[in-house]
Amino acid sequence: MAHYFLSDNLGATADGTPSADPVVGGTVSVTGAEAKHAVTVSRVRPGESLLLGDGAGLVLGVTVLTAEPTVLTARVETVVRTPPATPRIVLVQALAKGDRDELAVQAATELGIDAVQPWAASRSVARWEGVKIAKGQARWTAIVREASKQSIRPWLPMVFPLTTTKQLAALAATSRMLLLEPTASVRLTTIAAPTDDRDIVLVVGPEGGIAASELDLLERAGASRVRLGDTVLRTSTAGPAAVAILNATLGRW
Repeated sequence: MAHYFLSDNLGATADGTPSADPVVGGTVSVTGAEAKHAVTVSRVRPGESLLLGDGAGLVLGVTVLTAEPTVLTARVETVVRTPPATPRIVLVQALAKGDRDELAVQAATELGIDAVQPWAASRSVARWEGVKIAKGQARWTAIVREASKQSIRPWLPMVFPLTTTKQLAALAATSRMLLLEPTASVRLTTIAAPTDDRDIVLVVGPEGGIAASELDLLERAGASRVRLGDTVLRTSTAGPAAVAILNATLGRW
């Protein structure tokens, strides 16, 4: 399988003039960190075939023409545009200790999540405060980017800023919010495919689960409790498992 790199500056006409619409036979360039990684880490060389994406639905099949640490140029062989998924699946992942929240974000991205929302739940042991808020979001953004490259995703999921439970309640009014709760009576596998394009928002609690007060607040705002099965999954596992189920429900798989 060809290496896949993400770049936000793709686009050139057949004579090399920059364009917003790459065409077969034209040339494109990759610069910055992606070019350096391709040449110095992945050892990409002229003549190799690659996949290049812009993270917004465009994926190009290319043949490398030149490979320098500062810029990689390539000839476009194929152009594929993929529309955004509807409805979107948004993972609300509670902050968790160690790297469990990061493992959840990585796996859910590979499985097809469309956006990620970090959540400061009341039972979250880990906390993003002060400068940690921006650093945490940047860290999750990097994880999503690398996972998207690994799984060759045409769309790069967005990582939203840290949210509170009250802000989640406001989101419940405009989305289809599902609270992953082991004691729920409704199984996620029994949920029918939606008939509208509202976001499906999966809410995953921290190690101790979603607090009763948070469940009540979110339910009053319009959210619904669902469970995955008869066992209790770790916070790093529950979200990806739910995404896999929804992929089947929505016909993505």
